[in-house]
Amino acid sequence: MAIAGIQRITSQIRLNPTLSLYSRTIISRSSTTTSPSAKVSDRIVKIITYDPDGQKREIVGLSGQTLLKALTNHNLIDPASHRLEDIDACSAECEVNIAEEWLEKLPPATYDEQYVLKRNARHRILNKHSRLGCQVVLTQEMQGMVVAVPEPKPWDTP
Repeated sequence: MAIAGIQRITSQIRLNPTLSLYSRTIISRSSTTTSPSAKVSDRIVKIITYDPDGQKREIVGLSGQTLLKALTNHNLIDPASHRLEDIDACSAECEVNIAEEWLEKLPPATYDEQYVLKRNARHRILNKHSRLGCQVVLTQEMQGMVVAVPEPKPWDTP
């Protein structure tokens, strides 16, 4: 019954053209999650990460969850450094570098994501492998994706 109510609300919201990009993203994420009867083990996405010290770690996220959420759950990104998963509030603290072979498999960065990355580059050359962890939604096709978490920028550290 609750699922039917959510689906009804989602369909009404999708018809509203005045919603922000953030609202549409949240709606699409919630509507793409698997059914409640699906096993959590079927949603597991294993990701290979390299922390700022160069240590290789295998972490686990869930499909439908953002890369940022998976990284913060494993203490690779400080959860306090990124307030929201809203692109309008993003200040690129969740910037990650994704291996080239995986960049081609990801959906292209949106205009907003590219803008935030360029705005926060602070006169440095932007790495072509850079993506915002808050904008990369995990899927089963990302099993084994290689991600490097860069060192915090001097202006990001307290």
